[in-house]
Amino acid sequence: MESSGSQDAGAGRSAAWVTRILGVKPAEFAAAAWSFTYFFCVLGAYYVLRPVREAMAVESGPETIPYLFAGTFVVMLIATPVFGWIASNYPRKKFLPWIYYFFTLNILLFWAGFSVAIERDLSYIWLSRIFFVWISVFNLYVVAVFWSFMADLYTREQGRRLFGMISAGGSIGALLGGIATGMMVIKIGFQNLFPLSAALLLVAVFCITKLRHWVEQQRDDKHLTIASGQPLGGSPFAGITHVFQSKYFIAIASKSAIASLLGTALYMFTADLVQDHISSADERTQFFSNINVATNAIALVGQLLIVKHVVARFGIGVTLSLLPLVSIVGFTVLALEPTLAVVAVLTVARRALGFGFSKPTSDMLYSVVTAEEKYKAKNFIDTVLYRTGDVIGTWAVRFMVAGIGLAGTSVVMLPFAAAWVGIAIWLGRDYKRRAAEMPANA
Repeated sequence: MESSGSQDAGAGRSAAWVTRILGVKPAEFAAAAWSFTYFFCVLGAYYVLRPVREAMAVESGPETIPYLFAGTFVVMLIATPVFGWIASNYPRKKFLPWIYYFFTLNILLFWAGFSVAIERDLSYIWLSRIFFVWISVFNLYVVAVFWSFMADLYTREQGRRLFGMISAGGSIGALLGGIATGMMVIKIGFQNLFPLSAALLLVAVFCITKLRHWVEQQRDDKHLTIASGQPLGGSPFAGITHVFQSKYFIAIASKSAIASLLGTALYMFTADLVQDHISSADERTQFFSNINVATNAIALVGQLLIVKHVVARFGIGVTLSLLPLVSIVGFTVLALEPTLAVVAVLTVARRALGFGFSKPTSDMLYSVVTAEEKYKAKNFIDTVLYRTGDVIGTWAVRFMVAGIGLAGTSVVMLPFAAAWVGIAIWLGRDYKRRAAEMPANA
């Protein structure tokens, strides 16, 4: 009996430590583990292929990148009302898995296409351009759908505790996906990375099923979540109307657009410099994979151990302002020293801070909105409006670099980063106001 009591006490102490370090309460262990695994698979699937995207962009020619982002934007415009119609007419428990099945099939088709082209020594430049557009849509949709689901699955209080830890699952997936690509791509060729990505997406679907079962067992309001058999209803264009009728969503969209502009500037700088310094597609893939590995290793520490404490201590507004503040410093240094090494370091720093702090905190903003807004408005902001920033950014940056150079373009980015700080602080205040008006268990 004493042994049994000691074991129970030991288990209780272990659970208390898990709660203290990771923020997960015992009743949430199963859901948090499946959410962690789900995001691990989603970002692992993407980061296995992300370096291929960057290599294909360089292969296509840096001068074509604005056209590729324009193509991505057009596809987003078509896909957004289609997604809105699906969300309006089908229950979440049906359409969430089928989104991942659809993208899995796409990945296998690209694998077949690249394999045939390489085996027959055919040019695949147009296939690479189509792939660039496709994966630029893929990564935003699978991640946006994931976080819509998380905001739907957990209450506001749970989100503040758990989203950092869940984000860490994605970073580990991204980290291991990048390592796998870096280790294998030279040996097996980039085209043979595609089946690994597809397999990870299928595991993500299994995680969705497990989380739906958890909701059915644990949540009293399961009729409002993925367990509901009812569609969200509303208009396929509701995401658009919700965004432009709300100062809160306009601020989120503005923050996202500025983040996209600054990220696109670094992306364009990198493409130009890599084209000048690295020759082969596989070596370029390896370079970008190394960038991703460094990014996600640093982000992982922030997600697991730091972000929930920063949010609890300083609030969402201050946490969201960290990335634009670092961007101000980084672009200032880049204006003085416009080299590939500086661009690489700034890219790692911004992405690590973005994934480690800004992304989980930004997704907390959706815990104080309606279920329809969590899926439709968030999807519109994270896909169409984000890619709008890409399109404007690529064309603007291309003209600026041609006219005033990389250093001058870096200076132009500084006032945008400063405006971003102000938007982040305002968002933190409005989130707090909205949270105070909601039921305590929402």
